[in-house]
Amino acid sequence: MTTESAAASLGPALSGRRRGILDRFGDRGLYLITLAAAIGSVVILGGLTYKVIDEASSAISSYGLGFLTTSNWDPVHEQFGAAQLLYGTAVSSFGALLLATPLSIAIALFLTELAPRGTRTPIATLVELLAGIPSVILGLWGILVLGPAMQSTIEPALHSALGWIPVIGSLFGGEYGIVGLFPAIVILTIMTVPIVSSLTREIFTTVPPTAKEGALALGGTRWEMIKTVVLPYSRPGIVAAVMLGLGRAVGEAIAVSQVIGGAPGIHANLFLPAQSAAGQIAAQYLGATGPATAALAYLAVILLLLSVVFNAMARILVRAVQQRASQT
Repeated sequence: MTTESAAASLGPALSGRRRGILDRFGDRGLYLITLAAAIGSVVILGGLTYKVIDEASSAISSYGLGFLTTSNWDPVHEQFGAAQLLYGTAVSSFGALLLATPLSIAIALFLTELAPRGTRTPIATLVELLAGIPSVILGLWGILVLGPAMQSTIEPALHSALGWIPVIGSLFGGEYGIVGLFPAIVILTIMTVPIVSSLTREIFTTVPPTAKEGALALGGTRWEMIKTVVLPYSRPGIVAAVMLGLGRAVGEAIAVSQVIGGAPGIHANLFLPAQSAAGQIAAQYLGATGPATAALAYLAVILLLLSVVFNAMARILVRAVQQRASQT
């Protein structure tokens, strides 16, 4: 039976079903369920935002923008400043992106352009499984395995290789420990790579095959094709993937708090302990009272705002990639 004859035979039955009361009720029910789900997500986000801002309102009115530039966090004397915590968040997050971005792009290029077809799916699955590992497990691995390796081998090697370079050498001082900013950067890198590589791989698949084939037909090598066609075409999408990865890194609390050291401070040495804003909230909110609770909620407002900004920028860039793909 051909497709046309099958459609013709099913036509009367389908048209009859459309006229049925149950089918009209099903369509209306599906519409209402999906509408309720969409509205529910907006309501949850709105309620969450309202509650966090309401909780932080007293701290916002008391400290204002000065909260971002002062460093003293002293619940006993009710003095609060987020500068040290935001410094720890920024250094750990951007440091993780510096490591995760080239790794993610390399993984995505290998899976889309270089890997044999039979190995692409298993390797991609294994990479994406990293995203499913609970953050507390990664943090525990950081304490038991990564931290000792950092203290005994990796940090001394980095200090020996880079410590003599002006300015850069200050990042790799001679004080080694199991916890610190650098272990937090490595943990966040492991958590960020699956997200960025997965998104980047999907972006690479949108590159028009004719453009890649044209570059190869003109005598270009595979690397020249990637450099002149794939990467320039995918640049906005790669930036969007990195922005989403940054939003993930900024908001991570448990794994980071396990390895970063929990000692707020502003210093150039990546081997010294520090603290992140999300880690401070996770560590102190349950036992906080009064102004301390409001100050921690103020930190949550800052993190929420950063997440919204990063995701909005990513969505704009993804939309640009989709428009370019539809025009080709």
